[in-house]
Amino acid sequence: MSSNRTYSMIKPHAVADNHVGGILKMIEEGGFRIVALKKLQMTASQAGEFYNVHAERPFYGELCEMMSEGPIVAMILEKENAVLDFRTLIGSTDPAEAAEGTVRKAYAKSKSENAVHGSDSDENAAIESSFFFSGIERF
Repeated sequence: MSSNRTYSMIKPHAVADNHVGGILKMIEEGGFRIVALKKLQMTASQAGEFYNVHAERPFYGELCEMMSEGPIVAMILEKENAVLDFRTLIGSTDPAEAAEGTVRKAYAKSKSENAVHGSDSDENAAIESSFFFSGIERF
């Protein structure tokens, strides 16, 4: 059975470009319920810990730097089949390849500045959610 929750964050460049409201609107119109939400700024060290799965990849340092350059909006979302449905809603990592009507088609600047993060599995959704939210912050 698929999880009913997933983790997402609006990335620093999308926050700086005032796209939070538009992205949240797309998420809610996509049938997701926001279970937890907060705005914060990660340190480079925290970004490194969050993205540790990519530590051996050539883009890791640049990713950590970009993710700590400004505030993010972290959230836990709820919907039946949340992980897969959210990945469909956000679209391809490369906005040039993203389908019309997806978050990344509307708000991403490039493959690296792709506006939002979405968990890729139920297991990672649970891990990523716990990185940012305690139990009493979820509704």
